[in-house]
Amino acid sequence: MSPAETQQPPVPDDPTANLPLLELRDGLSEVIDTDPALTDVVEAFQAGTGPVAVDAERASGYRYSHRAYLVQLRREGAGSALVDPIPFGDLSALGDAIVDAEWIIHAANQDLACLAELGMVPRKVFDTELAGRLLGYPKVGLASLVSEVLGYRMRKEHSAADWSTRPLPAPWLVYAALDVEMLIELRDAIEAELRREGKWEWAEQEFASILSAPPREPKPDPWRRTSGMHRVRNRRSLAVVRALWEARDQIAESADISPGRILPDAAIVEAASAMPTDRDTLQRLTAFKGRGAHRHMRTWWEAIDHARRLPDSELPKQGPRYDGPPPARAWADRDPDAAARLSAARSSVAEIAEAHRLPTENLLSPDTIRRLAWSPPPELSLEVVTTFLREHHAREWQIGLTAGVLTDAMESEAPKEQLD
Repeated sequence: MSPAETQQPPVPDDPTANLPLLELRDGLSEVIDTDPALTDVVEAFQAGTGPVAVDAERASGYRYSHRAYLVQLRREGAGSALVDPIPFGDLSALGDAIVDAEWIIHAANQDLACLAELGMVPRKVFDTELAGRLLGYPKVGLASLVSEVLGYRMRKEHSAADWSTRPLPAPWLVYAALDVEMLIELRDAIEAELRREGKWEWAEQEFASILSAPPREPKPDPWRRTSGMHRVRNRRSLAVVRALWEARDQIAESADISPGRILPDAAIVEAASAMPTDRDTLQRLTAFKGRGAHRHMRTWWEAIDHARRLPDSELPKQGPRYDGPPPARAWADRDPDAAARLSAARSSVAEIAEAHRLPTENLLSPDTIRRLAWSPPPELSLEVVTTFLREHHAREWQIGLTAGVLTDAMESEAPKEQLD
């Protein structure tokens, strides 16, 4: 290596390292945690103009609940506000003050539920993350979009903080306030880009769909989502997983502590695999030697012992309950025609997505494609496929792009007797 080469500065790992660091323009405001202060904020934001940037911080990984522990807002004419919802429980007065404005939220599906719990429900949203996906940005995190679109580097160090901590440290509050600092500017820049690319109407339909979507139904058998379940091989072991998961969930809900902090998934799977025959054997398992696991050892053993004694008729079935088609990997053996339809449909949709610089899953739900390919309507036509897509909540822009090629894909792989 020549001397000249040794003098070259190293290439930074972070491509945004040379961008200016985003700072608060108005300084850090006081946290709103009293009735008089909240009244002032409500009046200020009601008098403000234009859209409102909104964000919320939860304590995922620390608390059982998904409640908001901090709400951040920014609006022209009102500045920024950091509201602690815990002393109030209800922020409907604040929600009413801005209900007629457009709410700019990054990844709205993550925050709308906890905001609704506080009485804050928007009538119109602009989701910057979803808009970024429609524009084909490879990274759609807030920091990535702010750097790519606006040219600023954002702090990332407190994204996984325990926001239920009180008092909240000043560096955390700065981090939280920065999350709404540039949302209005980001929204305007992204709208301009959406209009240039002819995707603005798509975005409007997507944003409307967010607000009209029904609440998510609880998933059946949530215990089946335990990490490491693939190592559980028989129904008796599944019963142990279920019993431990349910016992842990009851403790976690009562204490408002994240379940994984009481007993990790690895411990549940280890116990199900080892199938201990007594409490002493359970205590010797590696994953049960931690303080959290030891504290509730009696509960864990009782759950395991109950599962060990269940009659075969009460053991859980292998595989989750699901009202849709089987896993696609099994189609070739179970129904080769369906497998061929799925392959043709996926290929056609992927081509359209690539042509429009869209993630395939944002062009059309993969579950919708699977359902159509597994059980296509008996009479195939563009109108019938269009109706099918609408019934499965596809938006009109998605239907316009995919209904025709999906009809062709279903027809091209239909059995000959069906075409006759």
